[in-house]
Amino acid sequence: MKALTVKAIWDKKVSVWVATSEDVPGLVTEAATAEELEQKLQVMIPELLKANGSPCDQKGVPVNLLTERDFMAQ
Repeated sequence: MKALTVKAIWDKKVSVWVATSEDVPGLVTEAATAEELEQKLQVMIPELLKANGSPCDQKGVPVNLLTERDFMAQ
């Protein structure tokens, strides 16, 4: 299975990472840290793939997590 792409964007207004994916229908989640987000995705992605009728390998699903966070360097 090819790696699924998940995009996470930092929402500075509410201080959370917001993740979505065109490869995983229905995936929308948020977390305060990138580590928490990764833990949530570990559970959510296989569940959503199964719910959408996509095969999920027993070994796991490769995921490419792309993060985007804007900031001012001073």
